[in-house]
Amino acid sequence: MFKLRNVMGEHPTPSDSAQGQTALVRALKMLLRPLIKMLLSRGITYPIVNQWVKSIFVNVAEKDFKLPDKRQTDSRIHLLTGIHRKDVKRLRKETGSNDAPPETISFGALLVSRWTGLSEYLDNNSRPVPLPRQQNDSNSVSFEQLVASVNKDIRPRVVLDEWIRLGIVRVTDNIVYLNTDAFVPEKGFDELAYYFGRNLRDHIAAASNNLSGAEKRFFERSVYYDQLCQKSVNILNDLSKELGMNSLQAINRKALELQANDIEAGDTEQRMNFGIYFYNEASDINDDEKK
Repeated sequence: MFKLRNVMGEHPTPSDSAQGQTALVRALKMLLRPLIKMLLSRGITYPIVNQWVKSIFVNVAEKDFKLPDKRQTDSRIHLLTGIHRKDVKRLRKETGSNDAPPETISFGALLVSRWTGLSEYLDNNSRPVPLPRQQNDSNSVSFEQLVASVNKDIRPRVVLDEWIRLGIVRVTDNIVYLNTDAFVPEKGFDELAYYFGRNLRDHIAAASNNLSGAEKRFFERSVYYDQLCQKSVNILNDLSKELGMNSLQAINRKALELQANDIEAGDTEQRMNFGIYFYNEASDINDDEKK
């Protein structure tokens, strides 16, 4: 069975009817199942999650559901969320979590984006070239020169050791080879957890925006097939990797060019995220979706 999900067509009509609420709850249950499975596998139980969710409900209600020219009150947040006013008052006083990426992730992502996006680091097929560890002359590219182009105060050896640990690069005969899948590290739980949160957050935000019938629509589509054998899935997985990485690298190159222009113009208030995923499992997933 083939389905091309097109969420870029007609705007859905938001509904407060029982039927609309039931459809949304069913979708949320489908969405939460893999998340809850992951939480339980890490020993994170419902009481812990309950406190997080309560805090986030209050934070979102306070920041995103304000009335024009009116102060957001504990009573209004209680009305919006159903959370007791005493808890609302306490949670509003607590310091919110910092969603900014760790400095090492921001720095590493910038290095990878330059290595995969700037012409001096690419071959004739727009693929990142292996880099000598150290610079031979003032005009040559090297891993040392790449690091210095972003931050001269960070020692290239420190970056290299960390990237080897994370599986971002390998080194042979003093030549540094980039893992072409290095938009996300292969190892390092803290790093993987950060990208897990950021990428799923933005994907859900895009899909939620489209579901709400907002005038601005985000590109959010997928191709779905069942009734496949494992060999066919493997072929599609390999094709998805090849085409997906080509798309990511093309977007990265254009983003670097545009970012440089925007920084020069002083117009830098927006951010974007473009992602690709592939997933497969046994077709009995449909049994879970019907629950």
